[in-house]
Amino acid sequence: MKLQIIIALILALLLTQLPVAGKYFAVLNTMIHETGHSLTALMTGGEVRHISLFPNTSGVTLTGHSSWFSHVLTSLAGYAAASFTAFLFFYLISRGYWSWMIYILLAILAVNLLFWVRNIYGVFWIVTFGAGFIWLLRTGHDTIVQYVLLLLASLVLVESVTSAFEVMWISFVSPGQAGDAANLARAFRIIPSPVWGVLFFLQAVYFAFLSLKRVLPL
Repeated sequence: MKLQIIIALILALLLTQLPVAGKYFAVLNTMIHETGHSLTALMTGGEVRHISLFPNTSGVTLTGHSSWFSHVLTSLAGYAAASFTAFLFFYLISRGYWSWMIYILLAILAVNLLFWVRNIYGVFWIVTFGAGFIWLLRTGHDTIVQYVLLLLASLVLVESVTSAFEVMWISFVSPGQAGDAANLARAFRIIPSPVWGVLFFLQAVYFAFLSLKRVLPL
């Protein structure tokens, strides 16, 4: 299993570098990120108006908040959700709970399609990705399904770290354009975007370490 995990991580890293296919599969991490924002907004008394997913792997969640605290937690939740989901997937893999990973992925796809994602590319991505995933589950051999799930978990892990690094980098070179880091900087005022960018990256690396620790001798 350790060799398969190493191969899956390498393939995931290489896949994310491809111009079209790589971005298509990387949207999985974007959807998890935006789902984190949405669930946190709902749990803190806010609302979710819609989510947009884009072919360049960016995403936007339009939410309403009941308080400043709700806004802050929602802004914090995106990168944390992606990192925690990567850890959760590797935890499930390490315990052999493959079916639970399937249920989580299908639930995320279904909830986003039914309630939140409304832009054309976002709907196209969920329908095509979901259809391919369900086809694989219905027709694929158990071993093949497990390899694909391992690749998807690796993809989320790789993207959770690289996307956090990107927002950290942007927070230094263009603080006002640094997405969630910029939102938090505006909310706190005395804490600038780079601090939040570094925080996002550090938590991503920490969860990546925990994820790999579950399945590799570190």
